[in-house]
Amino acid sequence: MAEVANFRPAAGAKAAFGMAEVLSLAAAPTFAVMALLTSLLGSGPADLLCATAQEASPLGGMVPMYLLMSMFHSGTWLKMLACRKHSSRRRDSRAATGD
Repeated sequence: MAEVANFRPAAGAKAAFGMAEVLSLAAAPTFAVMALLTSLLGSGPADLLCATAQEASPLGGMVPMYLLMSMFHSGTWLKMLACRKHSSRRRDSRAATGD
């Protein structure tokens, strides 16, 4: 267990983690834009793939799928916003105490 606590990733692993974070931040807005464009322009042939199950579920079609994917990938944004809010609270409390 001590080895896990002392694990320090190499520079290449840090770069990979950074790239994964950037990709996860890009996922939610990308899916939201895809949902918007699909609702405005229509999805064309892609809806044919979902046509058989459309009557089975109210979530049928590409627009609900893109909205769900955007929602599932929004965790990174929520985590980032929570960290910023927490750090601004700490900064405000330090300013109030004169640290």
